[in-house]
Order: sequence, then C-alpha cells, then structure tokens
Amino acid sequence: MDFKKAEKRYIPMSETMFYILLSLREERHGYGIMQHVEEITNGRIRLGAGTIYQSISKLLGDGLICATGEDDRRKSYVITELGMRILTGEARRIRELYEAVEGLL
Repeated sequence: MDFKKAEKRYIPMSETMFYILLSLREERHGYGIMQHVEEITNGRIRLGAGTIYQSISKLLGDGLICATGEDDRRKSYVITELGMRILTGEARRIRELYEAVEGLL
C-alpha cells in the first residue's frame, strides 16, 4: 500500500493500532505485544487475543508490519518503514492535540 492510501486509512488511528505499531518497533509475537501494551499503559489497556490477531492481520495485509519468523507456533512481527511513517504521523497528530489542550491540564 502506498503512503497516501495508508495515511487516509490509518490516521487518525485507534489506540489499539497505535500501541501495536509502537510495540513492534522491536520484534515481538502476539502475546509479547499484549504484555508490552499492558505494561506501557500501566494496565489501562489489555488487548485480547481476538483483537490483537485481527489487527495484526489488517496491518500485515496493508504492509505496515511484516512477519519475521515463527518459533513454536508463535509468529513474530516488526514494523515496516511504511508503518513507521504512519506511526510518526499519528504521533505528530497526537502531539498537536496535546498542545491544543495543554492549558486545560
């Protein structure tokens, strides 16, 4: 998928997609992603297996992540260059939102 099409499809993105892409800056398998997201959100977000694998399937199909290997039936994934560009764009959008409401906090 080209960048413009991916940008239209993913920005703005759900928290689930955001945290999955953020987690995949390092190679991880599905359960590892679930643990990492729970850790970095201090338990606020707990992803279920159905949610994680449906999201992974979509991200794989659109080229934002790629499979890196399989070990004991656990597939590992990592973010692609396209995925990094989309994640960075979404992070910029979130920073803009934060700056707009900063005086409220």
